[in-house]
Amino acid sequence: MAEIHPTAIVDPTCELAEDVKIGPYCVVGPHVRLGKGCVLHNHVVIGGPSVFGERNEFFPFAVIGLKTQDLKYKGEPTFLEVGDDNVFRENCNINRSTGPETKTIIGSHNHFLINSHCGHECIVGNHCIFSGFAGVAGHCRIDDWAIISGFAALHQFVHVGEHAMVAGCARVPRDVPPYTIAEGFPAEVRAINIVGLKRRGFSDTDIRAIKFAYTKLFLHKELSRAEAIALLEADATHGENPCLRRFVDFVKCSDSERGIL
Repeated sequence: MAEIHPTAIVDPTCELAEDVKIGPYCVVGPHVRLGKGCVLHNHVVIGGPSVFGERNEFFPFAVIGLKTQDLKYKGEPTFLEVGDDNVFRENCNINRSTGPETKTIIGSHNHFLINSHCGHECIVGNHCIFSGFAGVAGHCRIDDWAIISGFAALHQFVHVGEHAMVAGCARVPRDVPPYTIAEGFPAEVRAINIVGLKRRGFSDTDIRAIKFAYTKLFLHKELSRAEAIALLEADATHGENPCLRRFVDFVKCSDSERGIL
């Protein structure tokens, strides 16, 4: 049976796995489902409808799954879906979607650090980090292993590619390609995230291919984007590398409303 502190308030519509722990002064609202091993330390607020997988950990004053802050919201049921092994640190905030036909979706193994915010209809992959005070507006997409550094601010509908890093205090009005570092106010693509790629076991061959793509797309100013993409796809040495292909596909096929940095 779930371990619930006497001072906690848990709505009777909640579904709790047997080993869930809910600490002092937590409030768990209607239609919340918490999977095995979830821990709410104290003073946590969770709203619903929300579904959480296994072993999610919530620290004091985290507020997860309350209604969207979008002014278009009309009060209908909206949703948040969360995977496994996520950490929600003090004062972080994640909102449900605005309409019943969509969801805010958080994957697994993510870290949301103090005072970070993830808005309505965001889709976050796996192994991402939202550092302290990072602000991600509604409808953003954050792919696997991306890092949003402290005090960074992402505009609505921005897409951050896999293994990318947004530097601290950056203002990000457009998409951030995978494997890159974006920095500045407004942000620009500054470099390849080489340290992050090496830490995650990327081979020297893959890193060389990513560097080659970055050079053609961002440093050779005499080439148009279409010309750079054509050169990359035809290159005999790196053209078939899967990392280069993902890089090129992101730039070529981005469906964002914002455009690319």
